[in-house]
Amino acid sequence: MISLPRDRMDQVVKRFDMLEAQMAAGPEPDAYVKMASEYADMQEMVAKIRALRAAEGEASDLEGMLEDKATDAEMRALAEADLPGVEERIEALQQAIQVLLLPKDAADEKNAILEIRAGTGGDEAALFAGDLFRMYERYAAEKGWRFEMVSASDGDAGGFKEIVASVSGKGVFAHLKFESGVHRVQRVPATEAQGRIHTSAATVAVLPEAEEVDIDIRAEDIRIDTMRASGAGGQHVNTTDSAVRITHLPTGIMVVQAEKSQHQNRARAMQILRAKLYDMERSRAAEERSESRKSQVGSGDRSERIRTYNFPQGRLTDHRINLTLYKLDRVMEGELDEVVDALIADHQSKLLADMRED
Repeated sequence: MISLPRDRMDQVVKRFDMLEAQMAAGPEPDAYVKMASEYADMQEMVAKIRALRAAEGEASDLEGMLEDKATDAEMRALAEADLPGVEERIEALQQAIQVLLLPKDAADEKNAILEIRAGTGGDEAALFAGDLFRMYERYAAEKGWRFEMVSASDGDAGGFKEIVASVSGKGVFAHLKFESGVHRVQRVPATEAQGRIHTSAATVAVLPEAEEVDIDIRAEDIRIDTMRASGAGGQHVNTTDSAVRITHLPTGIMVVQAEKSQHQNRARAMQILRAKLYDMERSRAAEERSESRKSQVGSGDRSERIRTYNFPQGRLTDHRINLTLYKLDRVMEGELDEVVDALIADHQSKLLADMRED
């Protein structure tokens, strides 16, 4: 049986009951919204804690019947038949609660900024960047998320040299955060007359979208420049000075937005800058917390090759967890759940191992 922190479980249930009572008392709307959000987040854990307590009570009753010499043969047989199933239920509930009690990433419920850049491989890399963009767009649609292109720079032969999207919905960053890194593709380009397989790559960065309360950007720390630029992807010439470049002076981070509306460009550029600064702060804090045993899956190291897409063999391999799937066509259509779930499970197992070591 798994050893669980019973005092912490008691605190969770007590807090849940208190929230329920406070919400029933009719607080102010703002306070109610905050309480309701916390209440909803705790519902699954509390339901499992209560189910565990009920199952443990059931197991205790059955064990008592087996230990009692006065129990008749028929009741003893029923208890012996029921006990293994109850014990299995207890173990499953303990495992689920253990995962729910793991330290939460404060950014998991945030929306995300998705950046995809063509890497080595020239035109083929740009085409692959476009394929990855469509894969994530389809995955977002499957999840019911809102997926909106923010900016794009077209490739010379199709695809994108760089493309940025905003993804919003429930649990977006929790599901996409392990996508950061170098994605490698192996396939025969359409322009390859000899049928030779080429290897190219694209880099993906997933940044949690930060609120103003997360990152305070002082006016004196940024420089805003406006310039004449084309529209999205360089397709439509814009004759006004609407493009915006924001430079964060302390870090040197630069963000350029070149859509039609200068006001929208400034807002978008600040949104992306805030996400980059928040990501930088999260990475620094993670390094300080765990210098010697940083989780490979959770590192978000965008110089690390994380996955290979082999089209001739229809094979996808995630190198961090040694996962290989022979259904690349379906993955490219947005069926990413099997990969994402495996990455999340691996990350959770590492967190559990770290907790046991501590």
